[in-house]
Amino acid sequence: QVQFVESGGGLVQPGGSLRLSCLAPGFTLDGYAIGWFRQGPGKEREAVSCISSGDGSTTSTDSVKDRFTISRDNAKNTVYLQMNSLKPEDTAVYYCAANLMRSRCREGRPLAHEYAYWGQGTQVTVSS
Repeated sequence: QVQFVESGGGLVQPGGSLRLSCLAPGFTLDGYAIGWFRQGPGKEREAVSCISSGDGSTTSTDSVKDRFTISRDNAKNTVYLQMNSLKPEDTAVYYCAANLMRSRCREGRPLAHEYAYWGQGTQVTVSS
């Protein structure tokens, strides 16, 4: 059974940076839109960013625009989330997943129910 593997989380001070990685053992990411989601303590899961196959166009939620960058390296079969200028409200477990119905990100917010192969997530804690 396919399950993505997220890594790169940790404890960081406000204003710091982290780069998350999403690996997909046994699954080829190329051809699918890939999304990053997060779930903070006591909060519902929310979409963070999405990257399309092909031209690599991206979408991001307003709260992370200009701070987070999603990218993909198809040769390494990996998707990244570069997070800069981190804030305490970014504290969450971050997940990646594949949209098996779309190769391109939809306009607006990615819909979690369209995504599959969720990993265990990686914890990001932003605190001084």
